[in-house]
Amino acid sequence: MSDFVQSLERGIAVLRSFDGEAPRQTLADVARATGLTRATARRLLLTLEHLGYARTDGKHFELTPRVLDIGYSFVASLNLTQIAQPYLEALSEEVAESVSVSVLDDTDIVYVARVPTKRIMTVAIGLGSRFPAYQTSMGRAMLAELADDEIVDVFERSDHTRTTPNTVTSADELLEHIAAVRADGWCLVDQELEAGVRSLAAPIRDATGAAVAAVNVSTHAGRTDLAQIHEFFAPRLLATVTSISDALARR
Repeated sequence: MSDFVQSLERGIAVLRSFDGEAPRQTLADVARATGLTRATARRLLLTLEHLGYARTDGKHFELTPRVLDIGYSFVASLNLTQIAQPYLEALSEEVAESVSVSVLDDTDIVYVARVPTKRIMTVAIGLGSRFPAYQTSMGRAMLAELADDEIVDVFERSDHTRTTPNTVTSADELLEHIAAVRADGWCLVDQELEAGVRSLAAPIRDATGAAVAAVNVSTHAGRTDLAQIHEFFAPRLLATVTSISDALARR
């Protein structure tokens, strides 16, 4: 493809090689993680350092907070978090649970807004956190907008390493869950991403009716039974996404 800029692809690969398991890396680490030569990895790392997106002590490299500007540009362009924030805060206060917004990025969801209360997951969740879409309520709420063959493709390409005994294990099983989401207008995931965590979500829609994001409420199975989720949480969640969608359409 003549318009494809390989150097940009390689630079992004270097940025994405840093994560929670590899926050600090040597030149050799980055070259190995990206499949680039040491010389290419070195040039890209030094360029990122010059631009302020990375720093080094002479041996190890790590990203700087300036990298957040890249992701924030996307969030700001949506104007979504600014519009949604007061509604999220009101919902969190009403249900006394954590509330989040995410967008779909290929096989994953990415958190773009969050109002935390009680910490119920062992994994830390912050803006930019990613999880497999098929395993999450927000992911399924957005996957329900896709054709079945597209959902199967997402499932097959997803990370299947983080599971619980409740996690769906086949594309057919996932499609059964998705059918329920389409019928109900919201999604419940019961202890599939993490044992003890129940999450429900519904999509935010723009003026055209397209799902651009999703809102979820997470709660602990030990204090919230399924009847409460259906009778108390779900109506309030649906009212919130309707309000956010209406406000987004008016912007």
